[in-house]
Amino acid sequence: MERIKEALERARQERQQSGGSFGAAASRGASATAPSQIVYTQTRHAEVSNELLRGRRVISGLDPDSFSDAYRILRTQVLQRLRENKWNVLAVTSPGLNEGKTLTAINLAISLAMEVNYTVLLVDADLRHPNVHTYFGLEPEFGLSDYLLSDKPIEELLVHPGIQGLVVLPGGKPLTNSSEMLSSPKMSRLVEELKTRYPSRIVLFDLPPLLATADAIAFAPYVDAALLVLEEGKTSTQDAQYATELLKDTHLIGAVLNKSLSSQAGYGQNGGKSPRRNIPWNKVAGKLRQLTGRLLRRKGR
Repeated sequence: MERIKEALERARQERQQSGGSFGAAASRGASATAPSQIVYTQTRHAEVSNELLRGRRVISGLDPDSFSDAYRILRTQVLQRLRENKWNVLAVTSPGLNEGKTLTAINLAISLAMEVNYTVLLVDADLRHPNVHTYFGLEPEFGLSDYLLSDKPIEELLVHPGIQGLVVLPGGKPLTNSSEMLSSPKMSRLVEELKTRYPSRIVLFDLPPLLATADAIAFAPYVDAALLVLEEGKTSTQDAQYATELLKDTHLIGAVLNKSLSSQAGYGQNGGKSPRRNIPWNKVAGKLRQLTGRLLRRKGR
């Protein structure tokens, strides 16, 4: 922890001395009050069709329905916690593989970007299996790993996928030593720069699963808070509880129960099954006990 603190302090000093910038919107006016229309000059632009987004289940910025409404509710709850604590760096992770954390991070990022007072930077920090770019149909040549390994300038890595207020930093080439890279002083300086460059920017990191690698645990000290994604019918209570123990020193602002089977009628709709429910953290323990009961019954134990 002392090494991390020293690295963060060096980052602050370097930023004050250099005044260097790298890239999001052209205007630094995206700071205190976001402009009504952001013009991207340094960031590479890639137009992504709504048809492609729908086909890959990226839905929070599309036509209103129960799916996008669920993410708007999640956005409201997340923003409340961030504002209360003056936080702007959030990690999204899950206990295990394929529980929906990347898609949740993407849809949450889009929902947050729709808030007129904020811009959002979505960072693919799952460096062993970078995957965020595929949901947008992007084929970036470089990404975060290239910055960490070969000093590729950040402004050459960012991509604006045609969604107002959103910029994506792809993961780049897969790394086998991702834990070491994510916990390096160079990464800590980057996080500090991303965190403080634009006061109205929210930075979302898509992290690897907690129980698959040490990456998320190594990176956790750099973020303000974390959001845990659980999949109903798949995530075991033991895995969920172990994941929370691993993040005991990180502010957990809540959990998302992905692919929920509960029926919920949306406002102004005829009802249906909500794909996601947002669970306040003080209720997670009870929800996990309920989940355990359903899992045991389904397995016939």
